[in-house]
Formats: sequence, structure tokens, C-alpha cells
Amino acid sequence: MNKIKIKKSFKPKQGYLWIFSNEVDGKLSEYTHGELVEIYLHNDKFYGIGYVNPNTLIAVRIISFSKKEINKEFIKATLKRAINYRKNIGFLYKEACRIFYSESDGLPGLIIDKYKNYLSVQTLTAGIEKLYPIIREVLIELLNPKAIILKNDSNFRTYEGLEQYVNVDYGKYENMQIISEEGVKYFVDLISGQKTGFFLDQRINRLLLRDVLKNRNYRRLLDCFSYSGGWALSASCTFTGEIICVDSSEKAIQLIKKNAELNHREVKTVRKDVFDFLKECHINKETFDCIILDPPAFIKSKSKIKEGFKGYKEINQRAMRILNKGGLLVTSSCSHHMYKDMFFEMLRSCSKDTKRNFRILYTGTQSPDHPILLNMPETEYLKTVFLENID
Repeated sequence: MNKIKIKKSFKPKQGYLWIFSNEVDGKLSEYTHGELVEIYLHNDKFYGIGYVNPNTLIAVRIISFSKKEINKEFIKATLKRAINYRKNIGFLYKEACRIFYSESDGLPGLIIDKYKNYLSVQTLTAGIEKLYPIIREVLIELLNPKAIILKNDSNFRTYEGLEQYVNVDYGKYENMQIISEEGVKYFVDLISGQKTGFFLDQRINRLLLRDVLKNRNYRRLLDCFSYSGGWALSASCTFTGEIICVDSSEKAIQLIKKNAELNHREVKTVRKDVFDFLKECHINKETFDCIILDPPAFIKSKSKIKEGFKGYKEINQRAMRILNKGGLLVTSSCSHHMYKDMFFEMLRSCSKDTKRNFRILYTGTQSPDHPILLNMPETEYLKTVFLENID
């Protein structure tokens, strides 16, 4: 295993798993994509083991602070810890959950979601790509899945110099599985669906919305960027008024309809750009009692922060303008680079511009099967806020 040295200016942070290119002493071009390296401080003291990518801002991703061989035994122990954690929090036995979450579980760049007996896997870094044959072997031993689907269509792989693709890597996959989340059934497409097939990270927030709606006399609910109707159908367990789902994708609209029929729910669908739909509602003086905004990540990189911030602000302003007094706005951002303080700054700005006052009912993040490391704030990406219009 090659060695890599860190500059004297490097300041170690407890449990932090990234080393940036400007912190490396020497030429990164001497290393290959995904190569395992031993990391040493400027005084030649051992620091950890990680894998390197000479062409990315995050030059080294640490997988161990101990000097040990990175072999099948190491991978198996790491995956076992992650699986046992999901057992301890009661998620492993749910029909769908995340069983491995990148840095938070010790292997940066590895995502594994379980849908019944199927595994949807993403290998997002060059280092994980090289370790995947061992990971695959261990997953088969530990979980005996019916199939492993490699859902490697993320743009993140492009930054790592990796190709995008999706394939069934092990076993047989029957298209469109049906999973149940807290009593609601959903069709899940593990091949062509968004992310790994479903948005598992909002589970706790969706469940909370049911309780919030339970004793409110709301008549109209709007679910924007609805995709498979996750928010709307979960809310329908306690909400009995009119439900409208909006998405720009025809495929998503058809999926919402299938899921509504599967659960015997009445849902109206609108295929339209959400920004345009909200603008038209404002022009036509159409209002709602509950509006859910769960858009895709508007900020893909630091260079897009200003542009993405503007997008979040515009969409939230438009929603606030058509929210009834006493109504509820459920708004989210899954952009890593839209930090929590920025998100609230944006919401306060929207409140000022629309001349509406809000009470914060709840501030949430991703479900606990997407664990957050205390010393690595980058592992927390999801912000979800429930705002009550008190103006």
C-alpha cells in the first residue's frame, strides 16, 4: 500500500473523514483513482487509511484510523455494524430501509437500500468501485438477497471519473416491487426509478405530517414534486379532503395514479412544471390549506449555491402566497450545500417578501437509517420544516 503525506498546516478533526487536495503534501498525480493509501502527518506519524482520487477536491476519503489490512474481514465487519445498527433502531425488518449510508457507516461512497429481499446499491467513488467485488460477496453471505441492482446512474460518479449505468448484478429482478411504508403501499422501480427507487429519507417526516393533519379541518392539500405520491398518500391516512399531486414527469404522474389505486385513494394529478403551477394558482386566486414542497436538489455543487438559493426562494415564495391563513407549509431541501442556516435565512426572506408570519411547528432531517455523524456535518443533507401560517 502506498503512502500519502499531509501538510504541516493540516489540522486533524476528530472523526472527520475527508482530506482535501490542498492539504496533501506532494503530487496527487502519482496516485491512481481509488487507490488505497496509508495516510501520514507531516511528522511521519500514522493517521489513517483511505482511498485517493487525484482529480477531485476531496483527495482522500478515510475508511480507518487504525493500521489494518483492508480485506474481506474488514468489509464484513463494517457491513455487519451497519446492519446491526438498523436492527437496533427497528428499521431492518421494515420492508424498505437504507442499510448502508456512505461516510456515516464507514465506507464513503457506498449506498445500500433494501427493498424487501432486493438490494439497490450505489458505488459513488472510485475507491468503492474497486472494493465492490468484495462488498458484493459479503452482501450475498450476510443478506442472501434475491437480487442486487447496481443503481449507478448518479452524476456524482462523473466527478469521480466513473461511467453511469444501471444493471442487475446478481440474481433475478422482477420489475416494479410493492413495498409498504407505515401502512401505505407503493410501487417501486429499482431500475429506472429516481434515486434507488424511493425516497426513504423522509419516512419520519411523512409519518409526523399525519399526526399534524389529524385534528385540523383542512380541505385542500397540494403535494409538489410528488414523484410517487409518497407525501400525499401518507397524509391521506388522516387527511380526507382534496389531494392534488403535481409533477413535471409523465412517468411520475402514472406512478402516482398506480399508487393511489393500489391504496384505494382519491388523488388528482397535474403534469406541469411546479414553478408555473404555483404561479398560475396565485393569478387565479387558488389557495390551499397544506402545501408540501419536496423538490430535487437545486444545488449540485458549491458553484451553484447562488443559483440554487434563488430557486428555493422562488418556490417557497410562490407557495406562501397561496397558503391559507392557519395553513401548513411543509418545505424541504436535500441539497448538501444548502446549509441549515441558509435554509432558514431563505425562509425568513420569503416570509418578509410575502408579508406573512409563520410559526415553526417542527424542524426535521433524514430518518435514522440515514445516520448523521456528529463530527461530520456533511452527512446531514436533508432539511424539512413545518411552518404554520399565523398571519
